[in-house]
Amino acid sequence: MRIFKTVPFGRFARRNGIEDSALRDAAERASRGLVDADLGGGVVKQRVARKGQGRSGGFRTILLFRNGEIVFFAYGFAKKDRENIGKDELQAFRMLADQMLNFGDAEVQAAIRNHTIFEVENDG
Repeated sequence: MRIFKTVPFGRFARRNGIEDSALRDAAERASRGLVDADLGGGVVKQRVARKGQGRSGGFRTILLFRNGEIVFFAYGFAKKDRENIGKDELQAFRMLADQMLNFGDAEVQAAIRNHTIFEVENDG
């Protein structure tokens, strides 16, 4: 399974000290069926812990998710800042998922070259 983050999500993760290992953990939990909320259309909400704390008070991430194949971290927010995403945002994420989850290798490579997505680093 390949795991990516969009540029806006990457900025959010950097500002909040979210490491790639936490993103890999969230994606792997989702791939095992441990999804916090399946929002339909390839959109999943998954919790990510604050550093040194648990997931419940941490961050919420919006993933564009095709199990076993590809994951894009598209959006993130702190639970303390907002409870959830709106219906209009959900519709936009579903449309984005419809496009991005159907990327072939050529489209993924083009997005990497254009610096619109970045692959989540492996531990080694």
